[in-house]
Amino acid sequence: MRPRYKDLFNALKDPEPTRADAAFDAILFDRGEAIPDLVECYQQSRKDPLLRFYAVQLLGFTGDRRAVEPVIAALADPDADVRAEACRALEDLRAKEAITHLEARVRDSSVEVRRAAREALEQLGAR
Repeated sequence: MRPRYKDLFNALKDPEPTRADAAFDAILFDRGEAIPDLVECYQQSRKDPLLRFYAVQLLGFTGDRRAVEPVIAALADPDADVRAEACRALEDLRAKEAITHLEARVRDSSVEVRRAAREALEQLGAR
């Protein structure tokens, strides 16, 4: 992971909201350039659901097709908030190829994930 992004990912957890927001905005500004680092952040943050959540959310905001597969993989995350955010990110990415994966999340154990999956499916034009 490039040092710039490692520092920004650490800053996302800063207890001072203005610093955390500034880090989020800096990553968001880079969008497509940050995709490999966002994927790596997600994969290396197994014990940090907040960082995984931010990584998935930012991947969705990239609008880049390269983000689709990593976000589909996040649908199986152990944390329900991350799974729900993956549903919303796939909606943001307009990832019709994720419809079957989202349909599986309609039966998720979490009410929030089921709701996010249904909303994403509706927006993607699934039955």
